[in-house]
Amino acid sequence: MRAESIPSARQPRRGNSARLERAVLALAGDHGRIVEHRERNWASITFAGTRHTLRIVFDTPEAIDGGETLIAALPDHEFALPARLVADATVSAVDHVMGPAPQLTVTCELLLLEDG
Repeated sequence: MRAESIPSARQPRRGNSARLERAVLALAGDHGRIVEHRERNWASITFAGTRHTLRIVFDTPEAIDGGETLIAALPDHEFALPARLVADATVSAVDHVMGPAPQLTVTCELLLLEDG
């Protein structure tokens, strides 16, 4: 029998990643819990930045309402992050489970470009 690995606790983010997390959660009414945040460098001929993937869990009725607000508002939201421009923000996946306890999981993809 193979032992299952237990995922370690998610490490707190710092800098621009932490500011992005706070801004996304604020858009959801400060509800939800980020369970995964992947970040990778991104560049084109004229721009450089980072692509972020956030998976956020909403597991109370109030939190689920916040998650639905996030889904509706994210693509058109104007973020205010110092020295960064959110060039693209999309919801790439939504998983809504009704029972035994309701839970909404939202996966977001955001492209942050260096501004200046």
